[in-house]
Amino acid sequence: MSLVIPDVLEETCSTRQALERLGSKWRILLIYGLLAGPQRHSELRRRIPGITQKMLTETLRGMETDGLVRREVLKESTPQHIEYSLTALGKTLQEPLAAICTWATANLNQPTR
Repeated sequence: MSLVIPDVLEETCSTRQALERLGSKWRILLIYGLLAGPQRHSELRRRIPGITQKMLTETLRGMETDGLVRREVLKESTPQHIEYSLTALGKTLQEPLAAICTWATANLNQPTR
């Protein structure tokens, strides 16, 4: 089997579209956070230093639209209790992200040229 190299410079390339969707550092960090299981908004905010409430909400909404995250209302009355979890599609990112972590660990202390 030969390696297929997509033309990521083309706007219609599915690989480019995936990279654009996942290119946000917050999306990647949220995926890592949700790999531990379903969590509420406040739990995610505590676990991911530096993310604002607005950015967390916007990112989770975008990830829900893209089918990566599932939003479940646990309590309808005020205050609402909402939990976020990865969908089956979102969980498929665990292996590629683990490969990136392995690469980063192996190359962390490589000298720059």
